[in-house]
Amino acid sequence: MGGAVRSVVISGASRGLGAALAEALAAPGVALHLLGRDAAALEAVAGRCRALGAEVWLAAVDVVDAGAMAAQLRDWDAARPVGLAVANAGTSAGTALDGAPEGHAAALRQVRVNLEGAMNLVEPLLPGMLARGAGQVLLVGSVMGFFGAPDVPGYAASKAGLWAYGEALRAAHGPAGVRVTVAAPGFFESAMSARVRGPRTGGQVSAAAMAARLLEAVARGRGRVVLPWWLGAALRALALLPPGLGDRLARLVRFRVAPGG
Repeated sequence: MGGAVRSVVISGASRGLGAALAEALAAPGVALHLLGRDAAALEAVAGRCRALGAEVWLAAVDVVDAGAMAAQLRDWDAARPVGLAVANAGTSAGTALDGAPEGHAAALRQVRVNLEGAMNLVEPLLPGMLARGAGQVLLVGSVMGFFGAPDVPGYAASKAGLWAYGEALRAAHGPAGVRVTVAAPGFFESAMSARVRGPRTGGQVSAAAMAARLLEAVARGRGRVVLPWWLGAALRALALLPPGLGDRLARLVRFRVAPGG
């Protein structure tokens, strides 16, 4: 991370990939600002990061609360200008174990957390980054954003929107010095993926391994990272087929999602 102090914000940092990202970034001279809804879990992550030498600040905030997010982020940015913003907070639903569809409320919650929550993180920090002519953004999407998988319509919609949002940010603000990396990971170990009952196409890696790959992409200034790349390519190709054929192929890989958040 270099010798200079670096200020980082990570949403969804209380567990899973967010916690792995925080611990991977933790080092002397690094200021970590961690957001999550579970205060106790956040404090546990903070303890591990402090043991690695990082300074850590916490806020138990729901990313869908735009006002609370903006106030907290502006305070943090004023104290220690944020150099890297990681929009990682996410939730999922899907076809239930009994075959029932996810439902309207669950679909909307996914869009609010996965897409609007990311925007609630980035937008308050963007003016400062543009004024300074420097900053990085990592948006954690999913390969499911490349195709409307029949068992996770709300999740797929939220991640497709996040990908488009990141592509637009990068094109708009790259010349001003703000680098945006849009990530589309496949399966990695998390409470969310543990709820899936069905095949894990592309395999599954640890949260630590996925965090390392994403941070490598950020360090290299890559605008996009898809892991595994071939799964992303296959799903994108599927979306280009005639709808009838694409739908039949999509139905060959069905899965169920156990209750959870």
